[in-house]
Amino acid sequence: MAARVLRPLPRLKPFNRLQVILQHLKMSKQTDSTAEVLLEKRGGAGIITLNRPKVLNALTLSMIQQIYPQIKTWEQDPETFLIIIKGTGGKAFCAGGDIRAIADAGKVGGRLARDFFREEYILNNAIGTCKKPYVALIDGITMGGGVGLSVHGHFRVATEKTLFAMPETAIGLFPDVGGGYFLPRLSGKIGYYLALTGFRLKGRDVLKAGIATHFVESEKLPALEKDLIALKSPSTENIADLLNSYHVKSKVDQEKEFVLDEHMEKINSLFSANSMEEIVKKLKQDGSPFAIKQLETINKMSPTSLKMTLRQLREGASMSLQDVLMMEYRLSQACMRGHDFYEGVRAVLTDKDQSPRWKPAALEEVSDEFLDDCFKPLGNNDLKL
Repeated sequence: MAARVLRPLPRLKPFNRLQVILQHLKMSKQTDSTAEVLLEKRGGAGIITLNRPKVLNALTLSMIQQIYPQIKTWEQDPETFLIIIKGTGGKAFCAGGDIRAIADAGKVGGRLARDFFREEYILNNAIGTCKKPYVALIDGITMGGGVGLSVHGHFRVATEKTLFAMPETAIGLFPDVGGGYFLPRLSGKIGYYLALTGFRLKGRDVLKAGIATHFVESEKLPALEKDLIALKSPSTENIADLLNSYHVKSKVDQEKEFVLDEHMEKINSLFSANSMEEIVKKLKQDGSPFAIKQLETINKMSPTSLKMTLRQLREGASMSLQDVLMMEYRLSQACMRGHDFYEGVRAVLTDKDQSPRWKPAALEEVSDEFLDDCFKPLGNNDLKL
């Protein structure tokens, strides 16, 4: 066997070498703080910390792939009594999924456009069926994928900094992550209103709308977390009692009326129509400043997304969470095959010109046949839960 000729390695200039060593040290020191998601066990609690503060803790596929098995492990562990999920950075719990990466993949038929939604919805279902009490501390921005990480769990703790929205119709998507399950189950037609207009709820209003279960001041969260961790073999009731004791003491905005109170009657009648065209007609007939404002908002949204969303919520109202997620996976793949999602991402996230050119551009042009096609089963590619 011929001897291998070893080429002498080029000698690194001392300065370069120092840089390489420093870089290496920096990397080993940062491994933990730069992890996208931190998973730790403290006391009787499993704690999930979303750790991408610079991008408002946006959810990536690799984060999903770390969180899911950990929840499953804790669920089986007799020494884990509850699961807490929170975000770092003080601005957001989680502002949503990593939409730009999905759009880039979808354009070239990359796997991420299939895998992301599939694994995200499997995680949403794991949260919705979790046998251990699941406490989401939704402090700060909570939108899209962040809603999916919180809303299906037992407890959702909002603070005065919580900003909730499902803004998907503005980027050619639909309020997914189980939106078809929880939105139509909110009181009256609030869920339909939030889904179609992307309206933002802030602070205590997130509780009043029925999305959060508790309201605690942001600065009290570290103490609440400490008390949750210190509970000895707690039951769901014990956890609820502790959350209630914090909730009762939180006085911020206690007297403030629910932001949608004065409009609830209108929301319930205008958004109960059977079709988008009918909703628009009712808004025009109503003619009040509130109705005109909703019309302006709806006119900016993707007509395809609006029609898809209305049907998603109307059907989801009587479906199980599992069936809803299966339906939403079909819709996600229809969006990946279509035009508006890529155009929405371009207009809102890439070029930021805020003027998407939707195709088709009018509600009347989105046919029932086209919609039926979006809701069709995908055979072997359907989501399996």
